[in-house]
Amino acid sequence: MSKQLSDIKYSVLDLATVVEGFTAADTFKRSMELALQAEAGGYTRYWFAEHHNMIGVASSAPQILIGYIAGGTKTIRVGSGGMMLPNHAPLIVAEQFGTLATLYPNRIDLGLGRAPGTDQVTAMAIRGENMHAPNHFPQDVQQLQKLFSEENRNGKVRANPGEGLDIPIWILGSSTDSAYLAAELGLPYAFASHFAPAYFKQAIAVYRQNFKPSAQLAEPYVMACVNVVAADNDTEAKRLFTSLQQFFMGVITGKRALLQPPVATMDNIWNPYEAEAVNQMLAYAFIGGPETIQQQMQEFISETKIDEVMVTSHIYDHQAKLRSYQLFAEALTSQTADLAAYKA
Repeated sequence: MSKQLSDIKYSVLDLATVVEGFTAADTFKRSMELALQAEAGGYTRYWFAEHHNMIGVASSAPQILIGYIAGGTKTIRVGSGGMMLPNHAPLIVAEQFGTLATLYPNRIDLGLGRAPGTDQVTAMAIRGENMHAPNHFPQDVQQLQKLFSEENRNGKVRANPGEGLDIPIWILGSSTDSAYLAAELGLPYAFASHFAPAYFKQAIAVYRQNFKPSAQLAEPYVMACVNVVAADNDTEAKRLFTSLQQFFMGVITGKRALLQPPVATMDNIWNPYEAEAVNQMLAYAFIGGPETIQQQMQEFISETKIDEVMVTSHIYDHQAKLRSYQLFAEALTSQTADLAAYKA
């Protein structure tokens, strides 16, 4: 049975992207504005990623930003997308998120990843000599589950606050390894298709085929993160999209910078090889006016049967960014004649 737009939840992934001419402080204020709009617009959750040593990304301490956003909103779920667990001791993560969940009951999510969220030199600065930490990711996830459980009340090491609290754990990933782990533990699975689309379809198939019900989750639950740039028409959306294309060019060339203003054309900025590499990374980028976004998303949801879509939008102009998230929410919730005709 094909899923429809109205069948899925929609959420926000915020990298706290710093745009040219502005500061991290400006970025955090803008995140609060976006979170308030997202809450009013029906978005389910608002997550921050963990990245380090990236000049254009200010989400190096997601646990702090989670508290900031949760304190300024009322109902939207707030969480990590994700905490890079090899960078942290499970006990510290349990205590931090236990504190957040105590302050903001039934609103905190804990998404976990095994990547460093940075380059190897910076990873060494974070972890010291413990560069094999990613190999312990499955065991560290299970240690977190134990620390959150009521059964750990007689343990020698306890998370306070944290123990006995309902803090949903998600497994994040960009390969089939994470899919197997999420399935084995019976946890919801969030795939990073916004920058690593290559194994998306294979990974969610592996997850669904191998899923084992758990106390947290009875059936598999898939969330896909995608790039979205929505505007009042396709032409404007494509123009705004060039800021994201420049951002990803910086990723593949190693020339990181603050998010740049949009340009009329990318032809003078990249060569054909760079264009191909960027376009491959942005395979799941949905760009256009309201009707285009509706059609693209309906095709995507019908094909993948995801349960939730998480949107990230690297848009230079803040008002245009707010407008993009508004239009996306309307595209998923409005039942226009055009969409009805498309579905038919």
